[in-house]
Amino acid sequence: MPQLHKGKATICIVNYKTLDFTRLCLRSIRKFTTYPYEIIVVDNDSRDESLEYLKSLSWIKLLERKNTNDPSGGYAHSYALDLAFENCSTEYFVSMHSDTFIKKQGWLTKMVSYIDNDPNVFSVGTGKIELTPLWREILKKTFDFKTFKRKLLQVPDPVGKYRYYNRTICCLYRTAIIRKENLDFTTGREIGLTAGKKLHFDLADKGYSFVKLCPKKLGEYVIHLAHATQAINASEFTLRKKTVNKCERFIKKIMSDGVVKSILEDNSLDK
Repeated sequence: MPQLHKGKATICIVNYKTLDFTRLCLRSIRKFTTYPYEIIVVDNDSRDESLEYLKSLSWIKLLERKNTNDPSGGYAHSYALDLAFENCSTEYFVSMHSDTFIKKQGWLTKMVSYIDNDPNVFSVGTGKIELTPLWREILKKTFDFKTFKRKLLQVPDPVGKYRYYNRTICCLYRTAIIRKENLDFTTGREIGLTAGKKLHFDLADKGYSFVKLCPKKLGEYVIHLAHATQAINASEFTLRKKTVNKCERFIKKIMSDGVVKSILEDNSLDK
């Protein structure tokens, strides 16, 4: 196995026709990251202005997946993460969605602190990073009759559909462990599992450990606009109108935030 650069992380962003989000994501990383890092951006055959923007940046490594013909956006994301991981030469690998933004200094240093002193930990992350108020989360869980029925009837879950895993929204991985076990982010696609899910299960089942952060804890440093890529490319994805409307409200709220606007207006972060 090739020697990895210690004390450094490779941050992977997957882009698909999300110019404003990708620009904000990259600039926020540049503004709020002090831990040593490099960035790989994988473009999933966007063929639009977002790709032209990425080509203008000298401080990222851009990898292009052309004529992908992927069966779904989820699979495209998995394949893109694998391509970036193949090009990773650092101790840590960070997956980050293009609609995820950093809002506070020290985010990566903090994540590394959970994994640095325990060689058996393979990842640090969380499930969903909720933007909804706490009272709504409690209300949703209280009236989640589908989950209650599934648990009451002890419905089997052979492929891990309902099993917890650290999502690729903003997740830190130990590169050496994934390489040692010869796993990838598309593992599990044949049984319908999303990016990184089966990888997480396999490593946990082999006895490796992971750090599950409270969504609110990671949310102190990170903003995630769930489904934003699909919402702004609605003609290419299948989303319920209710989900699209909710996402559009969040997008409007976040993009009008003072910190976000200042980052988008600071073109020096591209140089």
